[in-house]
Amino acid sequence: MKTLSSPGSDDITPVQELVYELRVNEIMKSDVITVSPYFSMRDLMALLREKRISGVPVVENGDLLGIISIEDLIKATAQQRFDDPVLDHMTQGIVTIRSDELAVKAVNLFAQHGYGRLPVIDQEGKLVGIVTSSDITRGLLKSLNQQFQSEELKRYRASHLFYDIISDQTSLMLRYHVAARDFDRGGQASSTVKKTLMRLGLNPVLLRRITVSSYEAEMNLIIHTTDGGELRLEIDPEKISLVAQDNGPGIEDVDEAFMPGFSTAPDWVRDLGFGAGMGLANIKRYSDSVSLVSEPGKGTVLCAAFDMKDGEES
Repeated sequence: MKTLSSPGSDDITPVQELVYELRVNEIMKSDVITVSPYFSMRDLMALLREKRISGVPVVENGDLLGIISIEDLIKATAQQRFDDPVLDHMTQGIVTIRSDELAVKAVNLFAQHGYGRLPVIDQEGKLVGIVTSSDITRGLLKSLNQQFQSEELKRYRASHLFYDIISDQTSLMLRYHVAARDFDRGGQASSTVKKTLMRLGLNPVLLRRITVSSYEAEMNLIIHTTDGGELRLEIDPEKISLVAQDNGPGIEDVDEAFMPGFSTAPDWVRDLGFGAGMGLANIKRYSDSVSLVSEPGKGTVLCAAFDMKDGEES
C-alpha cells in the first residue's frame, strides 16, 4: 500500500475551466461546406479559392468519407491531375469528434495530431459540423463574458450555507457513480458538481480548481478502473473534500502516477483524446492537499482537499 501527500499551489484560470465544461456543439460551425467524392480537383481549386478555405469534408449520403485539403490539391496539381475526383486524393480514416463531447477533447486531439480542424459527427456517425481552434477561442470568450456577468451577481462564500445551522458538525455530501469506459457520459458528474457549487455561491477561483480536479478524477475512474467507482464531494464550513474511490486494478507506483505525462491508458483510449497522463498531476496542482492510497489488485482511494478560506475575498 502506498500513500502520497503533497500540497498544491497554482490557481486555474477561467479559460482553462471552460475548456472542461463547453461541449463541441456549443462552439462548432454547423453550416459546413462539403463536396461529393466525385467532385473534380479542378472544381475543388475554384471552391477553395472562392470560399477562402483550406479544406473540406468529403461526404456521400451524409456519411463522412474523408477530408480533401489544399495540400492534397497542390500534390494533384503538380501531377497535372485536375480532372481526378477528390476520392482519389482525399485523406481517409480521419479523426473525428462527436458533437456532445467536451471541448477539452478537441484541444487534446489538436495537440496530439497537429490538426487545425476536426469534423464533428453525431451518434450515428453523420457529419453535423466542423470545429477549429478558432471556434474554441470564440466560444471561450463568449462564455467568459456570460460567466463574468453571472459571477458579479453572486459574490458570497459557500460557507454562508452553514451560518444558520446549529450543530456540533455540519457537512453536505454529494455522491456520483461513475461507470468504467463510459466515455459518452464523461464529464457529467463534474459538470453536476460545478452547477451545485455555483448554486451555493462558491468563490469563482475555488470553483474552477474543484471543477477541473473533479473532471480529472472522474475521467480516471472511466479510463483506468475495472468496474468504475464513486466520486464524492464533502462540503463543510472549512473545506471541500473530493474523493474518488474504486475497487481496482490499483496503481503499482504512486510516485510515478503523479508525474506529468505518465499514463497507463491503452492506445485506443489515447486515440480518443483521453489518457494524456495529466489527471493526477492536475489534481495535485489545483488542490491544497492530495493523498493517494492504492493497493494493486484491490483498488485506489484519492482524496483532494480545498480550503474554503483560499477562496475568500480580502
